[in-house]
Amino acid sequence: METPLVKLPILTTSSADGPFIDSFQRTHRSLRISVTDRCNIRCQYCMPAGIVQFLPRNRLLTYEQITMLVQALVPVGITRLRLTGGEPLVRTRLDTLFTMLSAIPGVESIALTTNAMLLAEQIDGLYEAGLRDINVSLDTLRDSMFKELTRRDGLDRVLLGLEAAVKMGLRPKLNTVLLRDLNLEDAVDLVEFALERDLTIRFIEYMPLDADGNWDGSQMVSGDELRQRLEKRFGPLCRLPRVDPARPSSDYSFEKLTGTIGFIDPVSKPFCGSCDRLRVTAEGLMRNCLFGKDEWDLRPFLQSEPDIEGLVAKVRECVASKFAAHGIGTAGFVPPERTMHRIGG
Repeated sequence: METPLVKLPILTTSSADGPFIDSFQRTHRSLRISVTDRCNIRCQYCMPAGIVQFLPRNRLLTYEQITMLVQALVPVGITRLRLTGGEPLVRTRLDTLFTMLSAIPGVESIALTTNAMLLAEQIDGLYEAGLRDINVSLDTLRDSMFKELTRRDGLDRVLLGLEAAVKMGLRPKLNTVLLRDLNLEDAVDLVEFALERDLTIRFIEYMPLDADGNWDGSQMVSGDELRQRLEKRFGPLCRLPRVDPARPSSDYSFEKLTGTIGFIDPVSKPFCGSCDRLRVTAEGLMRNCLFGKDEWDLRPFLQSEPDIEGLVAKVRECVASKFAAHGIGTAGFVPPERTMHRIGG
């Protein structure tokens, strides 16, 4: 059964006057929407080992409110969406939200970032609802290391989810975070795994967003170091042209093999100058940077009688306040209080 769009007031000229451009002339087209802060694993670089206080379910934005938000922002230039968490697939009937968002004119893409533990049983409904772009977090192929990194069992379920997505005709991108003293040795096996399945793998530098506040730069493996290590095993890597400057990954092809590998280096080589992203947390707070400390509450504008003018004005205020860069590596940098699972990956 089709899910009707939320009916919104017609945007006036003032609210829809021009795209979201910050003071550094960056145009914002991408919106990352966290649908929950809950997760079924406890990755060391994201969540604490102990008891986690998640948001009460009644504080999460409803699917109707998320749809209302997207409908309001598309006319002002937001065209690319990514659903994140926490783990988005723990949210009930996520395919319903995909159906609602896919029906909005002007939305160019809706992507999903997941740990894939629940993907096998949900992939049919998600695909039918419009899912075509999916990123899967995969940091090791060893059961023992998976349990050490995530503090949970479940690697077999992740691999089943990946297999199900591939059988559906999708080509998930693999996202990998390496910690020097834990899973650095897994990099070669992960690349081989991706190449065998004709999948792109992207290595993301370990960022200071861990819940225990134990981030140590010495544990971060820079993209440059990793490239040099991988070239010893796979031969020269050839830099590919960056088709979209706003995309965070620097992509390479193999000179002697068929496949693509990407490096996302937010710590050693920040790409803030081309950032086009905004983020909305699961409870409806907008952030203009993953490492920012300020938040803009959108919930008052997303009630039964939505204030679209006020909503767009609040988003413009958020965009106008965006800094030139996140500041990692500078003397005054302080990590945000929110950890990754509470911001949205």
